[in-house]
Amino acid sequence: MLPTTDLTPGGLLHVAEERTAELVDEELALEAARAAFAATVDGTVFPSVSVHGSDPRNRFSLKPAASATHAGVKIGSHWPDNPRHGLPCHHSTLLLFDQTIGRIAAVLEVGTANAYRTAAADALAVDLLARPDAGTLAVFGTGHQAAYDVRAVSRVRPIRHVLVVGRDRSRAERMAATLAAGGRDATAVDADEACARADVIVTVTNATTDSPPLFPADRVRPGTHISCMGADAPGKRELDPALFPRARVFCDLPEQARGMGECRNAPEGTPLTPLGEVLTGRAEGRAGHDDITVFDSSGIGLQDLYLGLALLRRMGVTL
Repeated sequence: MLPTTDLTPGGLLHVAEERTAELVDEELALEAARAAFAATVDGTVFPSVSVHGSDPRNRFSLKPAASATHAGVKIGSHWPDNPRHGLPCHHSTLLLFDQTIGRIAAVLEVGTANAYRTAAADALAVDLLARPDAGTLAVFGTGHQAAYDVRAVSRVRPIRHVLVVGRDRSRAERMAATLAAGGRDATAVDADEACARADVIVTVTNATTDSPPLFPADRVRPGTHISCMGADAPGKRELDPALFPRARVFCDLPEQARGMGECRNAPEGTPLTPLGEVLTGRAEGRAGHDDITVFDSSGIGLQDLYLGLALLRRMGVTL
């Protein structure tokens, strides 16, 4: 299918991965995230669906969304054997409807843009919940997404030191070296040192309930903010459940967080505050210097819808 700008009824716009990757940046993604989370307060938010392909190791999710003017669905896939084919494990495709006739009006390949989108949700949570003087960031995870989150968080806080933690120490050292080559003070450390030094912790792994939590709850210092970006499907877990009673917990969508997010592993009755309510001033974020705050991000379709529309506007296209 060739890219086209035919937007007549029944026409179809196709925007290839290379084009959306050129268009996206941290500023556009963060502004789209702000708009999406603000829209969660008074609008309808549909829960995501996580399923698997014919091979159960191949996972994909569907994240539907509708605003007052637009609707669509993002399909995000994780095919772990893709590196054998020279392809990334993750990819995403956004479908936008023609609201008049119900057909697909636009198809956007948004693999790279999705990494910006996820990191933008992390940055928004850090901006709303972390201490203003937070200067040390610990990132647990050495995969594709981690570097995007480091860049995004560094835009909203004066991050001076980045601590990299990975199950494979050599991969953590390589990532730290890459970050250092880009001008950051980055070091590979173990989980204990990361928790002892970090003002902000970002977890962006594929950890599951079959393995121990990434770090014990009692290692987390008072005043730390934690963004949990990896637990976005049933069976995933990054945090020690014992951390929740010590923390104030925020999420994108409470019912989804309890069903497929990190909060699925939280004690029953754990209060969850939607991040959109903090953004719009309807709920309190950090209440004190020593608060431990946790943001559980399982991802909502409004993020994808608003990002896709922002990409089209940057192209000069209005659906």
